[in-house]
Order: sequence, then structure tokens, then C-alpha cells
Amino acid sequence: MKILFISSGNAKNGISPIIKNQGQSLIDLGHQVVFYGIKGKGIKGYFSNIFKLKKFLKNKEFDCIHAHYSLSAMVAALSGAKPLVVSLMGSDVKESRFFKYLIIFFNSFFWKKVIVKSKDMQKASGLDEVYVIPNGVDVKKFKPYTKVEALKITQWNSQKKHILFAANPARFEKNFILAEAAFELLQESEFELHTLVDIPNDLMPYYFNSADVVLLTSLWEGSPNVIKEAMACNSKIVAVDVGDIRKVIADTKGCFVTGFTPQEIADRIQEASSLEQKTTGRDTINHLTSETIAHQLIKVYKSAIS
Repeated sequence: MKILFISSGNAKNGISPIIKNQGQSLIDLGHQVVFYGIKGKGIKGYFSNIFKLKKFLKNKEFDCIHAHYSLSAMVAALSGAKPLVVSLMGSDVKESRFFKYLIIFFNSFFWKKVIVKSKDMQKASGLDEVYVIPNGVDVKKFKPYTKVEALKITQWNSQKKHILFAANPARFEKNFILAEAAFELLQESEFELHTLVDIPNDLMPYYFNSADVVLLTSLWEGSPNVIKEAMACNSKIVAVDVGDIRKVIADTKGCFVTGFTPQEIADRIQEASSLEQKTTGRDTINHLTSETIAHQLIKVYKSAIS
């Protein structure tokens, strides 16, 4: 099958690693995937790409076109991309009522099949007929290392306990203010707080394995990849109850789901960091491997084609 992936091209290296990894999982199954990145910000910036994409699609044949994020999907639809499968990624259905109305409109008239990442997203989207398929995790890349091995890469202080805030703190929805408030309640001489900014995807496993606790305090999420990647590394996790996090973490010892109070988060960080053993998170998410999810995507594509 020949598949075109359409997504934002605004990431540091063009296409987001999440999209690249999903495409690679299909390539590993023997399919052909072509990536097309849309550059621009906001509705005006994205929509300025309609004629560029229309020109790209002219005289090219794809069995299926898969657009990631709502704005990319709208541009793809107005460029005549067919049959069009759309993945909504989280913020699409959480940010504003206006976007929700746009999603409902385009779904009614242009989009063939829609994928959301969690049941929570399905409810928030207002769409009835959707596939709930989270992004898979590459368990060959994201795997446990000893802390000694990992610290050689991250160069973090081996005498400290390390909290990894699993996002860019500049992004409002990631709620770094709450993470800082919780951190201030800890014994700061014992802990260091780190953030994820411009870390190459190939090095991410070493950061998860260097961390004593992976922390997520987002205002909203769909199915955050960082949590599944941290689980694949058997990392200890403290995360607020958003998206499908509670379902993914399940009852894994060393992984905690909290409310939005700094004291509760600080207490769970303290508890998680005091546990000497890694978690069994890798076993918990064995149904969310990239290969497993890729097979589910192929079924959606075939349904869209038929």
C-alpha cells in the first residue's frame, strides 16, 4: 500500500518524531510511506498551503492519505486529497469551541475516517463514528538502560535525584507552573528538575532512564507518547489524570496518577523516587507497540478505500 502522510512541517527537523515513528512502523510492515510537511502558523498560515499541496498531489497516486492534526486535515481536504483518513491528536478537540465546530463540519463533508487517541478525546470531539487508536511506542528504541549507562549520555549529577518534566515548559497546556509549584515543596538540595527542550528523539530513552521520576502535569492530553515511552523504559511516573493516562499506567507499581494540587504531586514524587526498583511498565504497554498499532491503521486505511 502507498500512503501519504500529511502533517505540520514546523518541527525542528521538519516532521514531528511522533509522525515519523508511526510512518516507519508502516514501512517496517512493507508499505510505502511518503511524508509531506505543511509550514505555517495558525489557520491563515496553514491555508496558504492549499494550492502547494494541490500541485503536489497532481498526477500522483496514493492508496490512502493520512493527515495528522486538524489543520493539516483541513488543508488536505481543501486540496482534494482522497481517500482521507484524519488523526486528531489532542489539542485539536481541547482548545476551543470554534475548532470543534470546524472539525464537525469537515468530518461531515470531507473526511472519510477519523482516528482519535483516547476515549476522552472521542467524548470531547463531539464525533460519534471514530476509531480510538493511540500512537504506538517503538519498544526497540525505548527500552530500559541502567542509570549508569543513561547518565553517561545526559551528564546529570549522579549524586542527585532527577525529575524529568516530560514536555517543553514554554507550551501553556503542559502546565509547567504546577510542576514548579510541586518541586518547590521538595527538598531542593536532593532533587533536580529537568525539562525536555530540543532533545533528539534517539536520545530520549537515556533521559527517561536517567530520571528517578518522569513528571507530567498537563492541563489536557489525548494519549501522550511520553508516558508510553517512559513506560517502555520501566520508568517511575507521576502524572495528573488527563487523557488516557490512568488507563495506560493502570496499576503499575511506581507509577502514580494524581490530582492538580502541588502537595499531592510532591508527595507522589517523593514516594516514587524512594522506590529502588524500576517498574514493570514495559509489560503493561505490550499491547501498544508500534507494530500492533500499525496493523490497526492498515485496517482503517482499507476501510476508507472500500
